[in-house]
Amino acid sequence: MNTSTIQKPRIPETLTAASFGEGLSQDAQLEMCLIENCSIIGEDIERICADQVVFRNVQFIDVSFRNIELTDVLFEKCDLSNADFSGAIIHRTEWRQSKLLGINLAEATMRNVLFSQCPANFSSFLFSNMKQVRFDQCSLLQCECNDAVLQHTHFDSCDLEGANFIGTSLQKMDISSCRFEQIHVSLEKLKGCKITPQQAIVFARALGAVIK
Repeated sequence: MNTSTIQKPRIPETLTAASFGEGLSQDAQLEMCLIENCSIIGEDIERICADQVVFRNVQFIDVSFRNIELTDVLFEKCDLSNADFSGAIIHRTEWRQSKLLGINLAEATMRNVLFSQCPANFSSFLFSNMKQVRFDQCSLLQCECNDAVLQHTHFDSCDLEGANFIGTSLQKMDISSCRFEQIHVSLEKLKGCKITPQQAIVFARALGAVIK
């Protein structure tokens, strides 16, 4: 996939260093700042907004940011394991070399989003709506992507072992560069999906066929 089809975050070259202040309330706003080399612990804030923000080497611990809005945001070498971003609205955002184990992005809306070299095993994208999204060299073992809408969404050189795409259309998608020995899919939503001959055997087994 040509990455030029995904709009990059529009972030100024110079940002003001900031800390994630205590006492941020619902609907709090973060704008044009750099937050780095710190831990954000136990925050539970709904509908927080981040616009033109870089998070670098930040550890998110026991964090719940339901319905967060991210616009022109970069997460670089962060740890967001088990963070709750359910219902998020995410636009022109990149996650680079960030740990996303068990992250909850259920019911998220994503536009122009890049996940690059991120371990995201056991992550949840249930009922998410993605358009112009790319997963590049990510580990997505046993991720939940049920009943999602994937439009112009690409998985390049990803590990999809045990991934669950039941109820999600993979029509005309190309996952031939991905790795998996087991995957959960819906037969009626596979038309035109590009796979390798070896992957075809895995698909057949997933659909109940007996390979002799």
